[in-house]
Amino acid sequence: MFTRLYDQVLEWSAHKRAPAFLAALSASESSFFPIPPDVMLAPMCLAQPKRSWRFATICTISSVLGGLFGFLIGQFAFGWIEPLIHRWGYSEAFDGAVAAFDQYGFWYILLAGFTPIPYKVFTISAGVVGMPLSPFIAGSLVGRGGRFFLVAGLIRLGGEKFATRLRRYVDLIGWLTLLIAVIVLAVISQTGGPG
Repeated sequence: MFTRLYDQVLEWSAHKRAPAFLAALSASESSFFPIPPDVMLAPMCLAQPKRSWRFATICTISSVLGGLFGFLIGQFAFGWIEPLIHRWGYSEAFDGAVAAFDQYGFWYILLAGFTPIPYKVFTISAGVVGMPLSPFIAGSLVGRGGRFFLVAGLIRLGGEKFATRLRRYVDLIGWLTLLIAVIVLAVISQTGGPG
């Protein structure tokens, strides 16, 4: 099932309505769809490098809007989707996300934008714990924007060779980024910085 979805997303990236498909994919991935928008963003940036920043902007705004929908699901309809979280194997990640929101809020949603863990896990759990909307939106904009502009910029600079490598190492890059961010967050909390 996921392989078919993945192939379909790659097909969409070559369609004349690709920007609209990218927006829909990015919004839906933040609330319920299993395929990340990076797999569509990368080939679109590769095909039209001069429009890379536009594509990253579309991805960011759509992802934040979709994240708001995920937030509302968590806040008002969690009972309906809880069985799906368990069925898809996201239970452990979801429980960890809920616990971390209580402690880190804004910083956690910002870091979540970079991880290979599906973003919907974080948006729904933010709604479940009732995270305030302003830091949720701000963290989503910075985290998701940072991720998508990084992908667009690297594809624009590195071309097809980099796009192939990015696809192969995207999980590793995500985990390394998360590790660095956690270290930075630990240093900030130890020195009494923003938290």
